[in-house]
Amino acid sequence: MKNFDYNNKRVLMRVDFNVPLNDQHQITDDTRIKKAVPTIKTVLAGGGAVILMSHLGRPQKKLKSDGSVNVEKFTLRHIVPHLSKLLGVEVQFASNCFGAEAKSKSFLLNPGQVLLLENTRFHKEEAAGEEIFAAGLSQCGDIYINDAFGTAHRAHASTTVVAGHFKADEKGFGLLMQSEIENAEKVLNSPTRPLTAILGGAKVSDKIKLLDRLTETCQNIIVGGGMAYTFAKAKGGTIGNSLCEDDYLDLAKEILQKAKDNGVDFYLPTDTVIADDFSNDANRKVVPTGEIPDGWEGLDIGPETIKAFSDVIKKSSTILWNGPLGVFEFDNFAFGTESTAKAVAAATQKGAYSLIGGGDSVSAINKAGLSDQVSFISTGGGAMLEYLEGKTLPGIKAITG
Repeated sequence: MKNFDYNNKRVLMRVDFNVPLNDQHQITDDTRIKKAVPTIKTVLAGGGAVILMSHLGRPQKKLKSDGSVNVEKFTLRHIVPHLSKLLGVEVQFASNCFGAEAKSKSFLLNPGQVLLLENTRFHKEEAAGEEIFAAGLSQCGDIYINDAFGTAHRAHASTTVVAGHFKADEKGFGLLMQSEIENAEKVLNSPTRPLTAILGGAKVSDKIKLLDRLTETCQNIIVGGGMAYTFAKAKGGTIGNSLCEDDYLDLAKEILQKAKDNGVDFYLPTDTVIADDFSNDANRKVVPTGEIPDGWEGLDIGPETIKAFSDVIKKSSTILWNGPLGVFEFDNFAFGTESTAKAVAAATQKGAYSLIGGGDSVSAINKAGLSDQVSFISTGGGAMLEYLEGKTLPGIKAITG
């Protein structure tokens, strides 16, 4: 985007404003909005007008009882006041992203003005990548900029198909998208070693492809969270009522063997904080990970594991972290994730490069108050996962060809 002349041009920009809102429709985490601000301001400073497209939530999957879209819950109008404050510009709003209103309001913009279009996912044609819908979106701009890395793995109309309606010299990546790609490439292709990957979250199935690839590139792999119990059971342990994907037990064994064959140190929790209910107030105790009794489930890594994981992290030169190490939403089971965040921050302050790979990991690092002490925080959970797996993301291919 740095090569474009924006003077008197309308720039149609796909951003990711899919931010969490509370029951009063107030933004509870504006990270994604703030990350898009530099790209927007670059266009405005160059004499252009900006037309913003985004989705919010999944309104097509949460229709009202009469089958209609729940506009009040999913409208991007809730974003306008905060976005205006961040930009220092009064942001205009179009109540539809498609059709006469969006087109006319975009044409009437003066240089330096900003228009936010309504939620693209109010239209089922968005997720379907419908060509006519994409063509209609394209009429709102002279230049197309994709700065929504968080949706780059979706072949949707506004993220991918719309790019086909612009010439090669009329479309490009935003500053955030460029930064996401550069930082992911740093981990994938030019890491300073030792490289340590920390993977958490609930399911092995979500990260099996990434795990397989990391066994070929990492020196250390740390696994925690719910997915650790599938590995624990695969090794012959008893895990009580803990999360487990029985269909992935054989794959877990294969991953462990591949790591061993490649000389990768694979770290699993040796002790676990267990609970007799999935609740912050449940009774809890610490037991060896492979000796969890019936009626109890693992909700966090134990103190012995925290020390072992932290020691590995602090000796690392490049760190990739994707997924919490326990149920960090519960304060009584957040200590493992918080300790991991502190270890990553400490290693970074000593010169390591750290990439926080989106989703709950971002929430965890923010909750720990350490977001300014790591190298890069990705805005894309699923997109970052797929990029690190080596997949070509549709939103990137639409620009690069």
